[in-house]
Amino acid sequence: MNTRAIGRRGFLSAAGLGLGLAAAGASGCAPASAKAGRKPRIATYLPPSYDDLYPGIEMFTKAAAERSGGRLTLDMYDSGALLGAEQLLPGLLSGVADVIFQTSSYVSSTYPVLGAMELPFVTDDYARLRRAIEPGRAQYDLINEKLAPQGVRILGGMPTTFEYLWTVDKPIRRPEDVRGLRLRVAGEIEGETVKALGGAPVTMGSAEVYQALEKHTIDGLVSYIGTVVSRDLQKIVKYGTAGHFGAYTVDAYCRSDWYAGQPPAVRRALDAAGRTLYRKGTAHMVSVHTKDYLPKVEDAGVRLITPDGAELDAFRKALAPVRAHWRGRVGAGTAERAVESIRTA
Repeated sequence: MNTRAIGRRGFLSAAGLGLGLAAAGASGCAPASAKAGRKPRIATYLPPSYDDLYPGIEMFTKAAAERSGGRLTLDMYDSGALLGAEQLLPGLLSGVADVIFQTSSYVSSTYPVLGAMELPFVTDDYARLRRAIEPGRAQYDLINEKLAPQGVRILGGMPTTFEYLWTVDKPIRRPEDVRGLRLRVAGEIEGETVKALGGAPVTMGSAEVYQALEKHTIDGLVSYIGTVVSRDLQKIVKYGTAGHFGAYTVDAYCRSDWYAGQPPAVRRALDAAGRTLYRKGTAHMVSVHTKDYLPKVEDAGVRLITPDGAELDAFRKALAPVRAHWRGRVGAGTAERAVESIRTA
């Protein structure tokens, strides 16, 4: 077990880089707001302070306008101004918003096929995980295949760097170190990960985490480095255990009926915007994480711990039930297709 300043190369190595409304949305009945003649609305709970992710959203919006020749100009509502994190999916399906940006962890309980990208240690290679979700590849097509009957379409996404275990008072070096700890999670797969390690998952929005850590309501969190820095958590957490304890994607979604009702040029523009989000948005995110966020975490004095060898194997073994739980949600056939699409990406 190494406890050290992990450095850019070490960070990339650890990351492996080298609902009733759903039924209504699937019915084919366009919500009344879609007929009002207003400009299409894009909504996200993410604030501009997420300077790793927010520029990707701006890239998507700009590409959609440019590739459509100005026919697709989106009104942006960020920071939960139109819809909060828990309201984004219902708001999309009811026509309050036409495109939403949402982290997969918030919606993978509703659409469990998304959980494949969130599974701990599904791959140790971030570059492979990143390739898997590229528009046009098997994982992306499988997701849209499963979302279509529920009236939703994914346009593209940014796969985040791996999630680490962050704690205030106690470093995590082995699975048993998690026992009894209360760790914040943002979704079902993260919750199952904490439970498999013997901890207690606590669900809350990222805006609440700093105060919860400060008051010792929670002992730490499962998170990618972006949430840590964007919410200034490096000022309060003391330890981070590096490894593929999870991951998620930040995706653009629209209703499938809304997409189908657009002129061909607009549909092509939406697809192009999704590819821009995936390629340029993800590249920007990774650059911010390695060149800006990691130094901020190190400069704040957070000790990054990197398990290796038998230590990593112990975590993998302890987390095997997470994959079994997810497999039970999606079915054996879908699970095999999804995991294989990541392994072979």
